[in-house]
Amino acid sequence: MKTITDRARQMTALSLMVLALSGCALPDKPVRPQFYDLGPALSAGPDAAQPGAAALALGPVAAPAAIDGTQIIYRLIYSDGGQQPRPYAQARWTMAPPQLLGQRLREALSARRPVVDAGAGLAALELRAELDEFAQVFTARNASEGVVRLRVTATAPAARSGSRLLGQRSFTVRQSAASADAPGAAAALRAATDEVARQVAAWVEELPAPR
Repeated sequence: MKTITDRARQMTALSLMVLALSGCALPDKPVRPQFYDLGPALSAGPDAAQPGAAALALGPVAAPAAIDGTQIIYRLIYSDGGQQPRPYAQARWTMAPPQLLGQRLREALSARRPVVDAGAGLAALELRAELDEFAQVFTARNASEGVVRLRVTATAPAARSGSRLLGQRSFTVRQSAASADAPGAAAALRAATDEVARQVAAWVEELPAPR
């Protein structure tokens, strides 16, 4: 009888040990990615409003495939010359960078004049924008900056002789990142995007009036 009792105790202890080991082997809960956007809308400057200004048409911002997704991209200039776009594993934009930047452009431009969709035939001035870079660029292991590079073309689509080129300009803004991680990238790229949007809005005001 004693042997049976001892054996039962041994089996119970073994079962508890197996359960304990099984508990230790359970996988951790999957880590969900953190999502970022560009923060609150741009505020209009005191001299931004232009009563009676002509309407402007703005089309969707174009971008290469490497930056036309929701991943937050960084490049290692000090390691591979920046040739490889690398995504942060647990960080995402709420929308693709062309859409985020397009929103910022619309906010900055609409503070000065009405902004409508391209192709509607409601504006004598139309902008097309191409986003060439939107990434955190590391010049050293702990030194990085958010880089936004945008090319904008302005045309007069209602010109009698067809669409007329009014101007084209490339904008590049670099903003130092406070940290070498995804939050640092998001903050730096937000600041760089805001500055690009302001520069584009100021440039548009200097363009010749469509005829």
